[in-house]
Amino acid sequence: MRYFALKNDFPELEERKRVIKRLTSLKEDLDEKIPEKIFNENVLIATWNIRDFDSNQYGYGPRTKEAFFYMSEIISSFDLVAIQEVNEDLFAFNRLMYVMGDQWDYIMTDVTEGHSGNGERMAYIYDTNRVSFQKVAGEIVLTPSKLIGDKKQFARTPFLVAFQSGWFKFKLCTVHIYFGSASGEKLKQRIEEIDTIAENLKKRAKRYDENLILLGDFNIYSPEHKTMKALKKHGFKIPKGIEDNPSNMYQTKHYDQIAFMEKKGEVVHGDQDNSAGAYNYYNRVFSTRQFTDYQEVVLQNLKGKLAKQKDKLANTTDAEKKVKIQKSIDEFKAIIADPDAQKEYYKKEWRTFQLSDHLPMWTELKINFSLTYLEKIKNE
Repeated sequence: MRYFALKNDFPELEERKRVIKRLTSLKEDLDEKIPEKIFNENVLIATWNIRDFDSNQYGYGPRTKEAFFYMSEIISSFDLVAIQEVNEDLFAFNRLMYVMGDQWDYIMTDVTEGHSGNGERMAYIYDTNRVSFQKVAGEIVLTPSKLIGDKKQFARTPFLVAFQSGWFKFKLCTVHIYFGSASGEKLKQRIEEIDTIAENLKKRAKRYDENLILLGDFNIYSPEHKTMKALKKHGFKIPKGIEDNPSNMYQTKHYDQIAFMEKKGEVVHGDQDNSAGAYNYYNRVFSTRQFTDYQEVVLQNLKGKLAKQKDKLANTTDAEKKVKIQKSIDEFKAIIADPDAQKEYYKKEWRTFQLSDHLPMWTELKINFSLTYLEKIKNE
């Protein structure tokens, strides 16, 4: 990581000390909770939905300078990370990659068009010292006979890429499954998207005899939900440390998953207590107890939103819309007048647009098959 960039980004010594203290605390926590990287022995694969990175379409940002250092520290604890919700404008993403440093590279999709696509991309960020891109990448597009629901493609096109780490060759497919709603036709579409991509990859794994890892934001509520059943019914296996760990910031929902379809004997999971899980960074950075450090920024954000609502009210003639806008104005005024309400706004909304409302999930895999190979060819 380019830690020296801290000097340029935080010329005021006291502010720099504060950020470095938080960064050090985060780094120590990651070192304790994430497996150690061991040369030619393991690879750490993760998935992270970084909320609205970084369109600022909802008016909570843009992200602060310190957020990029925290995100970089988190990502650099792994070897290969699938990222969802990368925005069309790559200014923030390029800033993240700069802080990450030269040993890190990425490959990403173009923007998914259409309302459901939300102007998003998907990306893989990887440590070139430990993972190599194997020159194969593509977005999965369905044939006319396999279209979802009312003849639809995926809301956001799944992204399939080939990598290698040590002896282990594999393909990753990252997804950001349509959410819609908790019931009705929109839930049905979500289930169909999961079912369709799982079936597609199952056939691909069988045809090409390859290791496939399906990961990303599936918007799965729980291990018992119909959305999870749609993933599992095609034979994908999910490590216990992934399936048992909720991945939203409140750790109540199982939105994100890492699932495996393997060539026989070639996916060897780590066997330590921390070989898979979800990492909660809010215990160390942008925590509830740190609210006062950001209170002024939060207040300015609230006042900016209030001003926009007042402008909307002044330029609206529709009576029904006026009622809704006035209600929003009253709510913002109430939050601005109440420090406790500001703290709730910071905790539940503002900080999720600094880091995310999802937690990164990881799994550790073994990559040294040299002894197995030697045994195999011994008598050939």
